[in-house]
Amino acid sequence: MKRQIFLFSLLFACYILSAQHTVEWRFDRTGIYSRESGLLKSWPSEGPELLWHFEGLGEGHSSVTIDNDKIFVTGMTDRQGYLYMLDLNGKLLNKIEYGREFDNSYPGARSAVIPNDGKLYVVSGMAELFCYDMQSLKLLWKKNYENDFGAENTKHGWHGPPLIVGEKLIIAPGGDKHNVVALNKNTGDIIWSSKGAGVMSGYGVPIYISDQQVPQVAIMMSDYIIGVDISNGKLLWKYHHTNRFREHPNTPVYSDNMLFGMSSYGKGSVMLRLTNGGRNVEKIWELTELGNKTGHAIKFGNYIYGADERTNWYCVDWQTGKILYSDNALAIGNIISADEMLYIYSEKGEMALVKPNSQKLDIISQFPITLGTDQHWAHPVIYHGVMYVQHGDALMAYKVI
Repeated sequence: MKRQIFLFSLLFACYILSAQHTVEWRFDRTGIYSRESGLLKSWPSEGPELLWHFEGLGEGHSSVTIDNDKIFVTGMTDRQGYLYMLDLNGKLLNKIEYGREFDNSYPGARSAVIPNDGKLYVVSGMAELFCYDMQSLKLLWKKNYENDFGAENTKHGWHGPPLIVGEKLIIAPGGDKHNVVALNKNTGDIIWSSKGAGVMSGYGVPIYISDQQVPQVAIMMSDYIIGVDISNGKLLWKYHHTNRFREHPNTPVYSDNMLFGMSSYGKGSVMLRLTNGGRNVEKIWELTELGNKTGHAIKFGNYIYGADERTNWYCVDWQTGKILYSDNALAIGNIISADEMLYIYSEKGEMALVKPNSQKLDIISQFPITLGTDQHWAHPVIYHGVMYVQHGDALMAYKVI
């Protein structure tokens, strides 16, 4: 009997550990929450059940991230940035001040916290990178993009979270000498530094492309989309793509040798194909209509779903760039996907459940986000059947299973 109890306990512990997984920026930077299943295919008219809410985060637009069933989120109070750790029931476990935050245009904390291997990485709007122990929130090391890398902060404050691949932590500060940098994630020491394309950051969020002969990091800088060899920082290719403000806050989307970059301010989107084992790129198509400032886009099946910067949601053929529909039934905003459905959080505070459909914007359910403050910009997150939405001062948890 004791042996049976021991085996059951061991199996249960293994199940719990296997059920836990890390949610970083837009899950894995794709916006596709692929581990979720059994989610609701429609919501009650008043919206899904609100399990709990936590208020008092201050000002900010960052999305939550999750690791080991702990929720991490940031906010700004009295110009200072704070890192919050909550459990899955919304109980505050710890809170620390990490330093000055961005209080100019659209003030507040910006970048999502990146959890990895027992550590947390936080980038402030003032372009400072902090590494903390995940359990104690003790500061382990920090970097200042201006002082350490010769970078210039972006107009609306830094918000691009770092990329971690193995022991490398990749950032794109945009300095003349230190344009793209790989740090040791444990110590903060430089592994390599690349001159890249020699231009400023465009709020770039790096992504990792592993299936080429030359594994690489792709980033949208202020004037170019670039590919950098992850082993040594060598610039592999660059493609000129900019707008009048040199700002590109959206994360690139990659699939099967094709890289989609979405800009704004009238420039729109471009689709590139990686060639010669990832050493070069060629343009496949451009589309000025599809260009969102902060909402990002997702690839679902053979289609891109995303919004423009003014009024419309689009479905676009991934291969050709052909617009299959344009619809303004929802205000523009950001988009993720889970369990074969689309989740749209509009800038007017509408949360919508949408069925993927290449012919129309197929809205199944929607409800208003009424708690919180300021802009509806933070991207929703889904973890174990719960949808987390930060709206400024408030974080809400909705049951969607």
